Amino acid sequence: RVLDLGCGSGRDCYMLSQLVGEKGHVTGIDMTEDQLEVARKYIDYHMQRFGYKKPNVNFVQGYIEALAEAGLVEKSYDIIISDCVVNLSPGKTSVLREAYRVLKDGGELYFSDVYSDARIPEDLKANKVLWGECLTGALWWKDLIQLAEEVGFCKPRLVTASIITVGNKELEKLLGDYKFVSATYRLFKLPKGSEKKSCLVMYNGEITGAEESFAFDAQYTFKVDTEMEVDGVVASILNNSRFSEEFTFQRQGLNTSGSGGCWAKPKVSDSCQCVNMPHFLIVGHIFSNALNSISRLCIMFQLSFRCKIHFCYNFRLISFQHNN
Repeated sequence: RVLDLGCGSGRDCYMLSQLVGEKGHVTGIDMTEDQLEVARKYIDYHMQRFGYKKPNVNFVQGYIEALAEAGLVEKSYDIIISDCVVNLSPGKTSVLREAYRVLKDGGELYFSDVYSDARIPEDLKANKVLWGECLTGALWWKDLIQLAEEVGFCKPRLVTASIITVGNKELEKLLGDYKFVSATYRLFKLPKGSEKKSCLVMYNGEITGAEESFAFDAQYTFKVDTEMEVDGVVASILNNSRFSEEFTFQRQGLNTSGSGGCWAKPKVSDSCQCVNMPHFLIVGHIFSNALNSISRLCIMFQLSFRCKIHFCYNFRLISFQHNN
């Protein structure tokens, strides 16, 4: 079950509808009823195109800060996505708190948004043009980490990021020295009291689309059948999320040769990329371009659901004909 925060006219929801399959389900929520009318208009078209007997997608009118008021119940979703919507919300803590509430234990908020290199002052936030350009509503990346942990998520995992170029001299003058990035983060809801101890893990290579290696985030890329040491938080994420069946785990210092699923004399791989840099430095040094919205979603759900489908990257072939 997947929830799209700020789904608009439903384009991403319909792509997810195919990726999760007929037995999966996608919910889109948006505050604009006009957008939702467009989305609902094409439910039958997409279900017929995908060959589904009944719809696996629905659209709800409501605010991402108040999911309960929209009828979304506690612990009902495996994954929540959002694409450049949270920065437009005046109640970001409420957005994260509600996302945490409706996620199942082991669930994930996987979202892309705009972040700043410092906290934005109120006078710039009051500028409607800058806010509307998804700039001055941006969280300082350190505030994201703090807010996420305050509501119960584990520390956010940076996936991809790229520097934003404003390209408007007038706006650049107003912004001064503030810098912005577009970044994708993974926030996991771990079960209460889950163990967080470093261990050795081995990726089994059974995720469709990632048979040779699995890029989990900016710090960890797992190669198939290669032992890698991970810190306690990542070990807990992998062990308590939908990725648990994709890895073999071994506590360091234990010789479990002969026991099911473990291996003898593990050796830490040189491919471990566990850098201890601030997120904003990782952004500048590792990534120059973020993945676009479609490819991010395709990769994420190939990794998450092992979808054995051949998805067409020319999205217009399976989506809104009324856009042509």
